[in-house]
Amino acid sequence: MLSREEIIYRIGAARRSAGLSARALSELAGLNRGYINRLENGRDFLPSLDALLNIIDACGISEEEFFYHDMKSYKEDMELISSMKNLSNDKKLAIATLLK
Repeated sequence: MLSREEIIYRIGAARRSAGLSARALSELAGLNRGYINRLENGRDFLPSLDALLNIIDACGISEEEFFYHDMKSYKEDMELISSMKNLSNDKKLAIATLLK
C-alpha cells in the first residue's frame, strides 16, 4: 500500500513528466486552481479517489502506470514483457533459466 507521501510524490512526478504546472494540472483535472499546489506543498489531505483518477488521466498515464511499483521503469518493463510474449516457449524458458 502506498503511503500518503508516496501518493503525493507520484502525483508530482507524473505532473512533471507530463510537462504541466501545478495550476494547469489542477485545471485539467477539474479541480480548484490551487489544489495541486496545496497538495504537493504538504497540506494535510489526500485527494479523493475521483480527484486522483482525474489527476492521473490529466497527466496522460494509466492507473496501472501510476500504481506500478516503479513508475520510472514502467514503460521499459512493459516493452520487455510485450517482446517476451512473441518468443517461443523454449526461448522463454532459456531466459528464465538465465535469470535464475
